[in-house]
Amino acid sequence: MQNRISSFSPIIDDNSKILILGSIPGVKSLEKQQYYGHPQNKFWKIIFELFNEEFTEDYTERIAVLKKNHLALWDVIDSCERKGSLDSEIKNEEANQIEELLKQHPNIKAIFCNGGKSYKNLQKLLGKNFRIPIYLLPSTSPLHTISFERKLEDWKKILHYTK
Repeated sequence: MQNRISSFSPIIDDNSKILILGSIPGVKSLEKQQYYGHPQNKFWKIIFELFNEEFTEDYTERIAVLKKNHLALWDVIDSCERKGSLDSEIKNEEANQIEELLKQHPNIKAIFCNGGKSYKNLQKLLGKNFRIPIYLLPSTSPLHTISFERKLEDWKKILHYTK
């Protein structure tokens, strides 16, 4: 039997316009108790680049940048069993209450999924024709081997909803 792991609480406030969803934190993120805690994951570099912010390792400041730019962050999966950090190893998953979160935060205009697992799971949860747009973005994981520049270019779609 593998250990059951759990997602973190959402990072969201009443000013959030965009919800970014991952699948569930990897081993390094769970150790650090931080979203996208693996040093080679490009999530934070992409966010800071998109919003012309000076990059920092300080997690409190990273969260402040999310909030300043009206971004919310959560995972599609609440808990699961998984060996290692690969999405392909996820078993016996339980979903987070995404629809409930969206009801509590009606200012969310779009959802962006960080990788295929979160996108597929979200479509199962909410359906393909949900009331707000849902986008698939390339995973920021180091295992998704397209270039940083290409990931950044795809992630620029977020900027259309921050105005």
